[in-house]
Amino acid sequence: MHISAKADYAARALLELAREPDRPLTCEAIASSQQIPFRFLKSVVGELRRAGLVRSQRGCEGGYWLGRPADEITLLDVARAVDGELITLRGEPLDGLGYPGPAGGLPDVWRRIEADAAAVLGATTLTTLLPEEVGEGLDRTGVA
Repeated sequence: MHISAKADYAARALLELAREPDRPLTCEAIASSQQIPFRFLKSVVGELRRAGLVRSQRGCEGGYWLGRPADEITLLDVARAVDGELITLRGEPLDGLGYPGPAGGLPDVWRRIEADAAAVLGATTLTTLLPEEVGEGLDRTGVA
């Protein structure tokens, strides 16, 4: 299984936003804090915005905030927002995959792996990943 740099950077950026939900952060601040290439992060944040996981405001008081409460954003949401399908085989979704003869059971294994990964990622919210001292100041909606 491959976890893309986009998914990793997206999750790290969202965790930075979840850490301080009452103030906007710029891409520059997130990139610096997480040691992520700025230009790449800018593209990733654009995808997160289109997926509704972040919201933005322009201007000197602008920046990015979470688009939903931290406890409502899962790693599955993040991965699907930036990568689309969770697991693909040679770039194709696993849905219609089928093999003849003795390899006929293999697609079911790939689909089980995808389902298990989706279950783990779907059960992991930003709030569950925040250090306890950060999470203590937030209510269950991720708001201080």
